[in-house]
Amino acid sequence: MTDFMALIEADTGQTARSIQLLDAGSFEDWLKGQPENIRSLAAAYQFSGKPDTFLLLPPVGGKSEDKSVATDFSVVAGVPDQAKLDAWSLARLGGSLPEGNYRLQDISAKGALFGWLISQHEFDRYKELPDRQGPSVLLVNDAIGQRDEAVRQAEATAMVRDLVNTPAADMGPDRLEDIVDKLAGEHGAELKVTRGDTLEEHFPMIHGVGKAAMRAHAPRLLELKWGKTDDPKIAIVGKGVTFDSGGLSMKSPAGMMLMKKDMGGAAHAIALARMVMEARLPVQLHLLVPAVENAIDGNALRPGDILHSRKGLTVEITNTDAEGRLVLGDALTLAGEQEPDLIIDFATLTGAARVALGPDLPAMFCDDREMADGLLQAGEEESDPLWQMPLWSGYDAMLSSNIADCVNSASGGFAGCITAALFLKKFAPESVPWAHFDTFAWRPATKPGRPQGGEALGLRASWRYLQGRFGQ
Repeated sequence: MTDFMALIEADTGQTARSIQLLDAGSFEDWLKGQPENIRSLAAAYQFSGKPDTFLLLPPVGGKSEDKSVATDFSVVAGVPDQAKLDAWSLARLGGSLPEGNYRLQDISAKGALFGWLISQHEFDRYKELPDRQGPSVLLVNDAIGQRDEAVRQAEATAMVRDLVNTPAADMGPDRLEDIVDKLAGEHGAELKVTRGDTLEEHFPMIHGVGKAAMRAHAPRLLELKWGKTDDPKIAIVGKGVTFDSGGLSMKSPAGMMLMKKDMGGAAHAIALARMVMEARLPVQLHLLVPAVENAIDGNALRPGDILHSRKGLTVEITNTDAEGRLVLGDALTLAGEQEPDLIIDFATLTGAARVALGPDLPAMFCDDREMADGLLQAGEEESDPLWQMPLWSGYDAMLSSNIADCVNSASGGFAGCITAALFLKKFAPESVPWAHFDTFAWRPATKPGRPQGGEALGLRASWRYLQGRFGQ
C-alpha cells in the first residue's frame, strides 16, 4: 500500500518549489505580469490555465533571499476555481510532478489533499510499472487534522481499487474472509463466519447462489461487529460476488470479462467499515458481507427454482444472473434484526443503473428523506456525486409471481435498477432508514487521479455523511 502519510508534511520552512494556481478568470492577469520569456514559454506549450494542465517555469531573476523557495523551477497550474478547490483540483499535479517538496502559493490546500494523494497510488501487483522518480510531497500549514482525514480517505479508496482490480483467482470468498479477519484483528472487532452448507438453514438465499461453487469456493457470510454497546448502531452491507458467470443464465464472454469486479460492493463496505474503526467513530458497527461465487455445476440454481429466504418470503428464480439481490436479501434481513439506526448497502447490482446514469454516478435509493438529503449533500461536498433514483411502489407488480411471494428479476427490461432496489426493500426493515447504492465500482476511462480500473464511487460521500451524523 502506498505510504500516503509521507506525501503530505507540515510546512516548517523546508525548501520547496512553489505552485501557483490559476483559473479562467485569473490567467490573463497573471500572463500580463510575466516577463517575455515566460509568456513565450506559455505560448509555446499552449498553456492557457485550463483545468488539469500545468507548466514548469524556469527561475526568474537572481537568487531569492527566502531559503524556503527552491530555485530550480516553479509550477503554474490550471484549476476550475482558484477560490474553491475540490478533491480533484490537484490530482494532475500529484501524479505528474517530479520528486520533491511543493508549496501552494497564496492559497490553502484544504479540500484538495485527497486528489494529491490518490493520484500517486498505482496497482502494481501483476505488472512492474515504470519507476517514478520518487514522491511528490505537499507542504501544508494546516497539516494535522486535514492530513489525517485525507490519508484515511486515500487509503480506503486505494483499498477499494486494489480489491476490485484483483482477479477472481486471487480474490475468492476465502480471500475476502482473510481481509475482514485481518481488519477485525487490527481493531479489536469480533468476526463471525457462517460457511458452506451451514448457510442453508439460516441464510438459504446465500446458500442457493453459492452452492454451485461449494467444492472450490465455499460461500459464506462474514459478520464483523465493533464498538461500544451504548453507541448508536449502524449496519454496512456489501455484495461479495467474487465472480459472476451468470449461473445457468450465463453471461456472454464479453459480459463476463469484468465480473471480477462483482465484489465491488463488498470492497466499498469493507473500506467504509475500516474508516469507521480507524477514526473511532462512536457507533456500534455491524459489517455484513455475503461472499459467494456465482458458478455453474450440477447443483447450480435453476430458472424456475423456488428459494426460501431468512425473512420467510419465497422467491421464484426467473434469472440466475440476478443473484446479487438474493445474497443481499438475507444479509439485509439479518442487519434489520439487530435494530440499527440505519443501514447502508453497496452493490454492483444492475446494468440498468449504468444505462441510466453512466459509469460515474452511483444510483442511490433511500427510503428516508432526511438521510437521502444528507447523503446527496455529502456527495457534493466530497466531489463524490450520487444520483437519487425512485423507490416507486408502482413497479412492485413487476416482481409478482403466480407460485411464490415474488420473482427475483422482473421481465421486460423496464426500470431494471428500480425493480432490483424494490426487491431489496422487501428484506430491509421498514422502521430503519436504509440507503442502497447501485455502484459500478469501475472506471472505463482514465482521468487525473482516476486510472482505468477499479474505483470507489459513493464511498467518500457515505463516510462524510456518517461523520456528520455520528461524529463528535
